[in-house]
Amino acid sequence: MSQEFVAILDYMEKEKGIKKEDLIAAVESALLAAARKSVGPARDLRVELDPRNGKIRALANLLVVEKVTQPHDEITLAKARGIRADVKLGEIVPVEVTPRDFGRIAAQVFKQAMNQTLRGIERSMVFNEFKDRMGAIVTGTVRRFERSDVIIDLGKFEAVMPAKERVPTEEYTPGERIRAYVVTVENTQRGPEIILSRSHPDFVRKLFELEVSELNDKTVEIKGLAREAGYRTKIAVWSSNEKVDPVGACVGLRGSRVKNIVRELNNEKVDLFRWSPNIRELAVEALKPAKLKSLEIDEAHKRVKVIVDEENLSLAIGRRGQNARLTQKLTGWEIDIQKEQSTAMAFEDQLNQAAAKMAGLLQIEAPIASQVVRAGFLSIEGIQEVDADEFSSALPEVDPELARKIHATAVNQTKATPAS
Repeated sequence: MSQEFVAILDYMEKEKGIKKEDLIAAVESALLAAARKSVGPARDLRVELDPRNGKIRALANLLVVEKVTQPHDEITLAKARGIRADVKLGEIVPVEVTPRDFGRIAAQVFKQAMNQTLRGIERSMVFNEFKDRMGAIVTGTVRRFERSDVIIDLGKFEAVMPAKERVPTEEYTPGERIRAYVVTVENTQRGPEIILSRSHPDFVRKLFELEVSELNDKTVEIKGLAREAGYRTKIAVWSSNEKVDPVGACVGLRGSRVKNIVRELNNEKVDLFRWSPNIRELAVEALKPAKLKSLEIDEAHKRVKVIVDEENLSLAIGRRGQNARLTQKLTGWEIDIQKEQSTAMAFEDQLNQAAAKMAGLLQIEAPIASQVVRAGFLSIEGIQEVDADEFSSALPEVDPELARKIHATAVNQTKATPAS
């Protein structure tokens, strides 16, 4: 070993961020593997590296004997006394067994062992640094694509943003600087893998925590959050301090805070509203900008039936059902949105029900029964109150003969009814 090698260790410590002690331990381990190839199975073989001058020594503990029968484990008394004058038979003596030339095979073993050890150290560094950064936001550079996954350079390490963690409305280009949320750090067979996300709901949560100081000091809390990445996010905020407006704190002066977040989210819509423990109040706020006519709460099944007029129906449901879905995610209640039934529609339903009943009683077709009902005869009794000619004239589109038969049937139904 030489001073040049020591300089390389210094360089690797600065560039890779690996402690010099760990590098020296890695070198010693690699050289030990190489020494075993050259020296053989010597007793207690070890390698020592002097970090000051790069000098290396291979040492083995040999047994002092009269006559050597196992060269790798034993040393004669005469040679042992050349190392230590007072040595005796049967003692163990540390002997330097550094080979003059490690040889081609030994050099190759050193290279492989060194690379493997360094990779192990780097993996440990990645895991140790990022295991405590799960749930944080990091900034990196888009480097390349592997199928649909995005590989992001974080400086010393690389991370991956899988296809499922991408925002469907976003496009990424190599060299672009982006921010992402650390979902997890997984220790795989290939080493630690840093998984990033821009579609995770907590990415928006963390952006607000970075932007809104009141969230960090717990003056304001995010009580509920639901997101469809790239399209819309709903956030319910609350403050225990009555003097603090939680929505205003998150929006910022002239919308400055929320604008920064929306810009980071590439103009994804963000709905902020005040949280309430009352599901009725929470649902009203969450479904805005729609104006609701009424709500029916089913506590047992955690279901909210929402009635809106035709004008607000599309607003309540939202584009592709987003408003309703996000409200359901945020509240944890099933949201059933229905259009208000107008007075005209209610009356029409009553006529249809009366016509269906009349068709059954008089044994006539539904269209004829509908004409009878719409002529003002809503019951059998109503028909019985007029004579056959008057009934027939009230149904100009019905054949007079058929009208008389219907009237007769109605009259006969009373006669057929036994006296009570």
